[in-house]
Amino acid sequence: MNTSRLKTTTKIIYGIGQGAEGVKMAAFSVFLIFYYNQVLGLSGSLAGLAIGIALVFDAVSDPLVGSLSDRWQSPKGRRHPFMYAAILPFAISIFLLFSPPQSLPEAGLFAWLTLFAVLTRVAMALFHVPHLSLGAELSSDFDERTTIVSYRFFFSTLGTLIAVGLGFGVFLADTSNGRGLFNPIQYSIFAATLSLVIFFVMTTSSLGTQKFASRLYQARSSHPAWRQSGLFRQMVRDLRAALRNRSFRGLFFGLLATAVMIGVDNSLSLHMNSFFWGLSSEQNMPFFIASPIGLLVGVLFTHRLGILFDKKPLIIWGTGGWLACQITPVMLRFFDSFPTNGSTELVWVLVSFKFLQGMILAQIIVPFNSMVADIVDEHQLETGERNEGIFFGAVGFSGKATTGLGSFASGVALDLISWPKGSAIRSASDVPAETITALGMVYGPSIAIFGVVSIWFYSHHSLSRSRHREIQAELQRLQRASDAAPL
Repeated sequence: MNTSRLKTTTKIIYGIGQGAEGVKMAAFSVFLIFYYNQVLGLSGSLAGLAIGIALVFDAVSDPLVGSLSDRWQSPKGRRHPFMYAAILPFAISIFLLFSPPQSLPEAGLFAWLTLFAVLTRVAMALFHVPHLSLGAELSSDFDERTTIVSYRFFFSTLGTLIAVGLGFGVFLADTSNGRGLFNPIQYSIFAATLSLVIFFVMTTSSLGTQKFASRLYQARSSHPAWRQSGLFRQMVRDLRAALRNRSFRGLFFGLLATAVMIGVDNSLSLHMNSFFWGLSSEQNMPFFIASPIGLLVGVLFTHRLGILFDKKPLIIWGTGGWLACQITPVMLRFFDSFPTNGSTELVWVLVSFKFLQGMILAQIIVPFNSMVADIVDEHQLETGERNEGIFFGAVGFSGKATTGLGSFASGVALDLISWPKGSAIRSASDVPAETITALGMVYGPSIAIFGVVSIWFYSHHSLSRSRHREIQAELQRLQRASDAAPL
């Protein structure tokens, strides 16, 4: 068990790998539904269904990769073989996702979106789950783990900023020839650039952390359980064992509810900005970078706030604060108490809300992942198994629900409110007023129930700082006893 503090360079090299997840998250959350629905003309329900199908594969691939990497025996360690295997498939899949052949019928578009959404998510699972697990192994210190997660999410957010900046500021920006957001050719060039960024950060992190593999926990050659019982059966057993932990159940299901809430926000933001708020592509830039910048700022305070208030209160109050920032602008508009469309004040008030929302989001994400690492210690004490992979595989699935369940719900909601599709619909004047109002209700007040549910689940977490200190002491005592035992 490594209770020491890590060098800053180590945390940077490790954290940069999360940039790939940030790039993917922006591509899926901000651009994907809008591209297939509003630019290519695919039905909102079909677009949501395609991403929902990909989520089903996530439900298997994330815990499967986690369980397998927990028991993988290799000269390169438990995690790195999977990380290396993911790099090329992921970079290629994200490019093809935004490069369907021209003139595909709706059925063809649906099949293309489904195929490459699945391949992108499975390839990401090969890297993301072992990478998360590696972070939990690098240190067992209660507060250092929060710092490691902070670095990881700093680079994740930086990846999101890069993707959003390249999208709205370069490849999809408005020009004298029209609105770039509605130009399908530009999306393919945009995706090719994202693929290069993904390749770089994944390769850098994998190679840069390889030297730590030999120092970390190694799978025991005398425990080939998955070879005896079958990989899927072993995964199911591992997942059941993880979910028997009361604190982990609360975090897992709380994150699922939070993910739907955030996923709806991400998937419908471009629709809201283009039609409800009437923003141009140029005005979209500050809006979409405000939350990631706020998250970067919020990460700077998370470590100190975690020491002052502990981790559980942070995610409960953070969830309530994020929800308030989501609902307030829409409700104020409904009551005619918000700046009018087309005004400079509107843009900067919206940007301020998103910046604050990003700062608050950091107080949910960072403590959450640190808490999961602490639960792995508790699980080890109770079972004797060191299974970071299965826990973070389950968390990876929950997190990806942000762009899975949320995108599916958003696509269905667009069809339920009879939202017009196709690139001919370019401004609020092309959409009935009551339909725009319904969009605002879906984006704002309607998702409040998910926030309430997530807070209720988070309240069931019970692993405090003092309890974790006791667990660490007992694990160290057991390790000393094991080292002293005769061979």
